[in-house]
Amino acid sequence: MEIHNNIVFRSFKEGDYETCREWWKFWWGSFGAEPIRRGFLPKDERCYIIEKDGIPVASTFLILAYDIPGLAWTTYLVSNPKYREKDRRHLIETLIKNVEKEAEKYGVLQLFTVCGDKHMSDIHKNLDWEMAPARHEAFKYLTDNLKKIDKNYGKKS
Repeated sequence: MEIHNNIVFRSFKEGDYETCREWWKFWWGSFGAEPIRRGFLPKDERCYIIEKDGIPVASTFLILAYDIPGLAWTTYLVSNPKYREKDRRHLIETLIKNVEKEAEKYGVLQLFTVCGDKHMSDIHKNLDWEMAPARHEAFKYLTDNLKKIDKNYGKKS
């Protein structure tokens, strides 16, 4: 946990996943996307939150590549829709920079992410990320395996 000027960067604690679910519902619900299932996220120590004055502001996740230790992803970045202070963007940038430092601790050489909108693209570009167009990016849920994950976690997400 890192504390600086009432800003705390930390890993997940109890209740943080549920907080992120509510944020995803707010931001993604308008286009029909579901919150991220817990089974798609790394262990708590690689799930990160940034807070200011005890208020969670944003969260992102560091997923390490299994076969290629030098590669990792930061993904599913989501922010508190109720936090509208002027330092919101700065706090998101701080979250990303701290996750970059965490990735370095794991020996990561290259980070990937997907920026879902212009604002996130601009933030990453300002942090010296290489921006590649992603017009043809796609993903697919393998529903039979999702059912197994939901069963293993004991509940539907």
